[in-house]
This record gives sequence, structure tokens and C-alpha cells, in this order.
Amino acid sequence: MSLLSSFNSYIQKHHLFTKKDHLLIAVSGGADSTILCELCKQAGYQFSIAHCNFQLRGEESTRDENFVRKLASKYAVPIYVAQYDTSEYALNEKKSIQEAARILRYNFFKTLLVEQKLTYVLTAHHADDNVETVLMNFFKGTGITGMRGILPKHDNIVRPLLFATRKQIEVFAAENNIEFVNDSSNNKNDYTRNYFRNELLPAVEKVFPEVSQNLINNIDRFKDVADIYNESIDKLKAGLLEKKGKEIHIPVLKLAKTKPLQTVIYEIIKDYNFTAAQVQEVEKLLLADSGKYITSLTHRILKNRNWLIISNTQHFLEASHFLIEANTSLLNYTAGQIKIEVLQEIENIDNNKNIAYIDASQLVFPLLVRKWKQGDYFYPLGMNKKKKLSRFFIDQKLSLFEKENVWVIESDKKIIWVVGLRIDDRVKVLANTHRIIKFSIAKNVDVQFAP
Repeated sequence: MSLLSSFNSYIQKHHLFTKKDHLLIAVSGGADSTILCELCKQAGYQFSIAHCNFQLRGEESTRDENFVRKLASKYAVPIYVAQYDTSEYALNEKKSIQEAARILRYNFFKTLLVEQKLTYVLTAHHADDNVETVLMNFFKGTGITGMRGILPKHDNIVRPLLFATRKQIEVFAAENNIEFVNDSSNNKNDYTRNYFRNELLPAVEKVFPEVSQNLINNIDRFKDVADIYNESIDKLKAGLLEKKGKEIHIPVLKLAKTKPLQTVIYEIIKDYNFTAAQVQEVEKLLLADSGKYITSLTHRILKNRNWLIISNTQHFLEASHFLIEANTSLLNYTAGQIKIEVLQEIENIDNNKNIAYIDASQLVFPLLVRKWKQGDYFYPLGMNKKKKLSRFFIDQKLSLFEKENVWVIESDKKIIWVVGLRIDDRVKVLANTHRIIKFSIAKNVDVQFAP
């Protein structure tokens, strides 16, 4: 079957696009993207060309841009060119050159789709690119999903050349006398992909000559395996994850009984920028005390009694659980602020209910600040027996609204202060107390409860 016939068959098999669509082809000027233009032209698809000049290779970058402009003239199609100081952008954004170029490229494509009312962006990734991607994913430890490689279609991004090898593309170019430009940086091993392409795969081929084709065949099987795997994982996650506002709550006992535990944990936490290396840390949280937590770049997983709570650190003020570390002096939380001071002594204990004096020797950090819940109890100051908070609220004649807005501070699973109401008798300041923690509520409106 000719490359053009295979191209048309692949598009139809995966329902990539139709003749009604106006396509945007990302063209660097290299063999792959140039051949993609030729195939689309021969197949009768309407398209425009987009080119990014990242200005990373001096005169060679200018040469590539000029070549792509001539290519657009040859096919008589619209062309859109963007020039970037990629090195400066990477430095300012603290990104690698590759990552910076990827962000700039896809932002450009996204803008063009909207402004020019185009349907899909076509990139010229081919079968060899897919093999390299799968190998890199394997060594990075991305799990079974990474073994699927590059998908033919994801949102508005389409890769219609994934069926073709680099050799098939080069043969087509020679047979059709199609000119293209070569990127000299592809011969350097500065980038990970180039190392896999120029060093690792050729070395493996000396032992397994058919390695590339075997991996291409395996990718199709991996896609089927990944579909089955993801379906099972989705069912397990549906039974474990409980969405509460902007938090995810996971029952510890139920998770601990799930098998295979580490695999399920990884599939849960990877969506929140936790790494495979943190799976064991999460597993340890299952047996940890309340208040223990781990963090990723964007999220936190907190152990609170029989629950793991995942919250976005970007939306910290909207969470329902907060931590006071040993060195915390001011906590911003949903209801306002709590000021924390360390005192050696106090002359007179203020009776203001918005202030609490606690014997520091009775505290175990970090402290947990949360809303109260049914079943909570404490030993109200002046009493030597426990009382449920629900009963305490009745005694205090709190309205339903007031009850719903009560917060507590907890130390080692023990409530030490019902915020704005009363401290626990077990942590009160005594005559022999040498170190005192003073908590003060700072908020727009002081807590006002019935006497």
C-alpha cells in the first residue's frame, strides 16, 4: 500500500478529520512536516500552515522560516509565522528550552485555531517518534498509560502520520522529489529524545534488529491494555474518592484494603502532581497520626483521623482543614485569622472568648484547625468529664447557623479549643506552667455567641 493510501486509511480508521475541516499544519520545514503538507494536498484536504521561529539556531532558523514561506506559496495556502526569543522566555519562566518552545508553540496554535476559525492542528509525529516517546516514558516511570505513546487525536491536536516510519517518509520524499531542510540540532545529544534516537536505539538494534518494529506493534497492544486498565482504575477511584467542595476525601481503612495498593495510590495522586516516588509516603500516612501530611507542587495530602484529604494549595483559604506548625505565628483560614504567641507568663488571664491560653507542654505539633463534626467531644474548662460538642452547643444556646460555623483546634486527636467558645480543661494553664501558647482570633467580625 502506498504512503498516501495508508495515510487516508489511518485518518478514516481513527476518525481524525474530514474534507469539511480546515486544518492547521505545524511545519518546521523538516521532512516529516513537509511530507504531511504534501499528503494533505494529494488527499484533497484544505489547510493552512503555521511556523514557529524560535531563533535558537541563528541563520539556520531564518533559513527554515524562509523555506516554509516558500512552501506555503507552492501550495497557495495561508501561512502564519511567529518569532520568539525562546532563550529569554525560558530564563524568565525558569523552563528548559524544550519546555519553553513547547509552551510557545501550542499557545500559538491555540490562538490561531480561535482567531482563524480552524478545526484541528496537525503535527507530523510519526512511528519512530512514538517509539522514542514510549521508551522515555518507560524509563521515567509514567505507568501503563505512558506505554500508549502519542495518541492519534487529543482534543484539537491530531497526529495523522503515526502509522509511518521515518524511513517510509524519506522514501516518499525521494520518490516525489520533495525538498526539505535538515535541523542540525537533531544530530546533537543535548536533548533526551536525541540521545534515545542517536545512541540508545541504534545500540539496542545491534542486539535486536527488529526492536523498532516490535515496539510499534506493542504500542497498539499497550493502548488496548491501557483502556482496560484505566476502566478498572476509574471504578476503584469512584468507590474511594469523595468530593467535598474543592477537597477530595479518601477513607483510610477502605483505601488500605484496596489491592494492588501502591498502584491505586499512584493513579490517585498523579493527578495532583505527586510523583511515583511519593507513593510510599502516602502509604505511611495511612498509619500516621492526624495532622501528618505530604505536599506536591500544587497539592497537599493531609491525614485527619480516618481520612486522607487532598486539597489544592492554590485555594488554601477555601479548604476546611488547616495546620499550625510549631513556628507558625499567624494562620489565615476560612473564618479569618488566628494569631499565635508564645508567652513565659501572664499576669491575668483574659476572659475574652476570642483568646485562649494553653499550656504549651500539652501540645503536639502540627495542630489541626478544622470545622467541628458530629461525634466530636472535649472536656470543657472547669469540668472533669467529657461532653459532646453537639450537647455543648445546646447548652450554649447556639443557633443552627452558629453551629455550622464553629471551628476547633486539635492536638494529637484531642480538641484543645472550641474556637471562640471554650478551651479543654486538660490543657489549661496551671501555677507551674512555664510556657504558654496564646491564640487570638483576628477577623472582621468577632465571634458572637449567646451567653
